[in-house]
Amino acid sequence: MGQRDLSGLAGLILAGGEGSRFGGPKAWAGLPDGRTFLEACCACLRDGGAVRVAATLPPESPDPGLAGLQLLALPAPGLDMFGSLKIGLGHLIQSEDWERLAVLPVDHPLVRPDSVRALAAAGGRAVIPSYRGKHGHPICFDREVATSIVCGDLTGPTLRQVLREVGAVDLEVDDSGVTANCNTPAALSAALSAANYEL
Repeated sequence: MGQRDLSGLAGLILAGGEGSRFGGPKAWAGLPDGRTFLEACCACLRDGGAVRVAATLPPESPDPGLAGLQLLALPAPGLDMFGSLKIGLGHLIQSEDWERLAVLPVDHPLVRPDSVRALAAAGGRAVIPSYRGKHGHPICFDREVATSIVCGDLTGPTLRQVLREVGAVDLEVDDSGVTANCNTPAALSAALSAANYEL
């Protein structure tokens, strides 16, 4: 695959869910090193080369005080992921300093920055990471795809459908974090144990 310039990478953290299975919004769930999921995701994208990072959050969420993170409060609770994605993209496409975008759900806080860099550098309109043959996150796609979603040319109704329509390619990475969906405390514990993370 061809290589891309990482200077034009943006990041979007999808953190608008109510986190009913985690006991509250997962943006504020904690890791063993004291960071929240939101902090870890923001650091991953920044360290992975993103020049701009935004996060969708539930309505009336507190400001986490993370430098450089643009907060996008959703208009109402219960918005589905694709609706949250469109709001985030609608904000980000107003800025012209990026050509590639990494979309990271907040319940994937164990992704390594090297994986973000590899996805951003890969060719193709959209790239999906995989670990040992299993698809994961973040998804990376170009500005044209983002604009088409916002404008309604790519209607979904899911990101999976959009990725199918644009011919997303797979990229195998050596990072179990991309498939570690930490959507419950038990899932987080299992992911930390399986990967032997030093947090």
